Amino acid sequence: MRRFNFSDEDLQAFQFERYHHPDPRVQRKMEVLWLKSQGFTHEGIAHTAGVSRRSVQRYLDEFQHGGLEELRTLTWYQPQSALAARRTTLAQYFADHPPRSTHEAQAVIEELTGIRRGLTQVRCFLKVLSACATAR
Repeated sequence: MRRFNFSDEDLQAFQFERYHHPDPRVQRKMEVLWLKSQGFTHEGIAHTAGVSRRSVQRYLDEFQHGGLEELRTLTWYQPQSALAARRTTLAQYFADHPPRSTHEAQAVIEELTGIRRGLTQVRCFLKVLSACATAR
C-alpha cells in the first residue's frame, strides 16, 4: 500500500470540496482522498465512498500524478451530433419551410447536409430545434 503525505491545504480542500464542489464526481474523488487521509484501507474507502477498489486506486493515481488540479479535471467522452454544426442553418430553413412530416424533414436534412438520419433521430432533432426556437 502506498503512503501519502497530505499537506494542510490538501486536507482543507478535501474536507471542503467533498460537499461543496459543483460536480458530484469531483465530490466523490475528494471523499476518497479525505478517507485516505484519515487512515482508511482501500477496501474501507471503497465501501464507505460507494466506489470500486480500482476507482480508489485511480483517484489516488490522479492525485499523485497531478495533485488537486488533476482531481478537479473532468474528462469524459461526450459525443457530438454531426448535425450540431449545421443546427442554425437547418433551424432557419425549417422556420421558413416547416416540414409536413418526419419523412419530409429527413429528406431535406439529407439533401442539405448529405447526412442521413433515421426517423427517430430526425424527430428528436426537430424537437430540439423547436425547443430552441421557443426559448428565444
